[in-house]
Amino acid sequence: MNTSEFSVELPEAVLWDMDGTIIDSEEYWILAETELVELFGGSWSHEDGLKLVGNGLPFTAKQLQESGVTLSIDEIIQALTSRVLELLDEAVPWRPGAVELMHQIQSLGIPQALVTMSIQRMARTVAGYIPNAPLGIVIAGDDVMEPKPAPEAYLLAAEKLGVDITHCVAIEDSPAGCRSAISAGAVTLGVTHLVSLDSVPTTHTLPTLVGVTASDVLDLFAATEKASR
Repeated sequence: MNTSEFSVELPEAVLWDMDGTIIDSEEYWILAETELVELFGGSWSHEDGLKLVGNGLPFTAKQLQESGVTLSIDEIIQALTSRVLELLDEAVPWRPGAVELMHQIQSLGIPQALVTMSIQRMARTVAGYIPNAPLGIVIAGDDVMEPKPAPEAYLLAAEKLGVDITHCVAIEDSPAGCRSAISAGAVTLGVTHLVSLDSVPTTHTLPTLVGVTASDVLDLFAATEKASR
């Protein structure tokens, strides 16, 4: 596959969220949160965890402190990350269609980046699990001052890649992530997973990445570019 096969305008880069988009790790995070809160004598429900999907880990840590965890913000972040990494070491739950699409995009020579609110040590571990290393750079939660839903992470990814964020495609699964990408100016594909995106601003919303091809992504990007002119 090469770019000459496509008559549509190509995005300058494709930017991927991680948790819930590339890997189905949100349940791992909720389990880690539950275990930590219960260790300190509190209670944490699945619904509590779902409310935090897509937000930065400092925000999650503050919520856990309010639920009785008497650790510092950084200690909570490190504890949660270590537990999720333990679970990933047992099994990496890939989201259907994500890695396949990533490799198709890679074959076109389009740069790709990981933009996640997980910290670097986890983000790089997951990126390293993906065959053929399709993700050129990794932007993680500890690289930014303002986590998603702020646009900083996506703007930084575009800066590191040397591309115009308004000519990039972002692929996200959470309301916070979609708001981050949209506010940065990226063409944003929201892929519905654990949390509804019905009331969330996206450029396009997809029910799944199963069967979605690089050609589909390029067509959606081209249609958006044409409509904005």
